[in-house]
Amino acid sequence: MDHFEVNILGCGSALPTTKHALSAQVINLREKLYMVDCGEGTQLQFRKTKLNFNRLNQLFISHLHGDHCFGIPGLLSTLALLGRTGEIVIHAHPDAEKIFRPVLDYFCREMPYRVRFNSINPGAHALIYEDRIVKVYSIPLKHRVPSCGFLFEELPKSPHIIREMVDFYRIPFSLITSIKNGADFVTDDGMVIPNHRLTRPADLPKKYAYCSDTAYSEKIIPIIEKADLLYHEATFAQQDIARAKETYHSSAQQAAMIARKAQVKQLFIGHFSARYPDENILLQEAREIFPQTTVATEYLKIKL
Repeated sequence: MDHFEVNILGCGSALPTTKHALSAQVINLREKLYMVDCGEGTQLQFRKTKLNFNRLNQLFISHLHGDHCFGIPGLLSTLALLGRTGEIVIHAHPDAEKIFRPVLDYFCREMPYRVRFNSINPGAHALIYEDRIVKVYSIPLKHRVPSCGFLFEELPKSPHIIREMVDFYRIPFSLITSIKNGADFVTDDGMVIPNHRLTRPADLPKKYAYCSDTAYSEKIIPIIEKADLLYHEATFAQQDIARAKETYHSSAQQAAMIARKAQVKQLFIGHFSARYPDENILLQEAREIFPQTTVATEYLKIKL
């Protein structure tokens, strides 16, 4: 299945509430799953989505505050109980392995799969992961501890074959791949059928940017520019902007300003402070600046 979907598992901030789970998302890209952040309770949230645990191989941790990483040991332990054998890679600040390796060694000594830590520099914009369908880049953020967001950039797809033309010219199946890669077709009598008559352009690659936690920072704009979807923390309303500055978080208005200046197609906001029983105040403030804003909620699925 050819899709790019963001699943929200949790969108609350550090103080647990009965309304919101702690930070965690799963990106479903063509049935491969990539987790971003893993707050306490993430494994339960994951199960409620009915996503396939076996398709998860990569975890990306934005920073080492508990509401973004305390769920790691529980998730990994559950994967072992489910009989997982394939490797899991955790992309995080170098201190992540120092913190979690002893925990895993103590509680998960007989784990049937390997956990590998890939150290990243939160202060640098760099390619940190790549496979056949996506590249993932770090986005340096401005927070009280080293923190980074993540840009998921889909790799270009092959052009679409026009089935009617394939049938008309009786093109052998063995040549389909080369035609997708740009080759023309030569008939038995020497006629050259140009590639553009046999294919339609592929859909444009999509980009998803995840930015939490961070104070307002325009330095991220060139990195996330024209993303199809931006998740940006909106911990506070503008009336509490002093608290936002003190804790290195953003207001909903600031998130919307980033979205507008970066010319993204859609914004959704999250990481809500427990002080707001109703996030509509944050949504209204953001929409005044960037109308294409949505509030994140648990189990929300957003298709790019």
